[in-house]
Amino acid sequence: MKIVAINGSPRRNGNTALLIHEMFKIFEAEGFQTELVQLGNKPVHGCTACAKCKEEQDGRCHIKNDHLNLCIEKMLEADGIIIGSPVYFADVTTEIKALIDVAGYATRAGGHLLKRKVGAGVIAVRRGGALHAFETINNFFLINQMIVPGSSYWNFAIGRNPGDVLNDDEGMQTIRTLADNMVWLLNQLKK
Repeated sequence: MKIVAINGSPRRNGNTALLIHEMFKIFEAEGFQTELVQLGNKPVHGCTACAKCKEEQDGRCHIKNDHLNLCIEKMLEADGIIIGSPVYFADVTTEIKALIDVAGYATRAGGHLLKRKVGAGVIAVRRGGALHAFETINNFFLINQMIVPGSSYWNFAIGRNPGDVLNDDEGMQTIRTLADNMVWLLNQLKK
């Protein structure tokens, strides 16, 4: 089985990436294939509601959105999807918001292409806004009829500077529990 993670942080090796890599350790130990797609700091364009994806029904954006189309392609190939973002003004980064809007419209228009895939959001936060960012990602999963596993707390870890999340013991354990639950759920769905 394959899990793709999309890193919405402009810091390629920042706290969001550290959270994703912590999950990858567990997935890889269980024999899952993992792939990280760096979306943060890439040129993307939000949905313009042109409805070309609805007309074509191919699960793609038809404006010049190569990075988002790559993310959609990777999500369609995967059994499990992780979307990671730091908190920017109490929400996800603009790149993740563009992904949510574009992928949400294109995959729903293509016949609910993400239906019953497993999705998990992970959030790196300095102080506040984590729950709102987490809800933004979960709302994307839920409207796409995806299955969202829980954890022992909400899926975020606290840290400002790169590497600080590693010092948030409870946050890191929450991320590990999330990965364990995601492995269990994917294995159950495969039966």
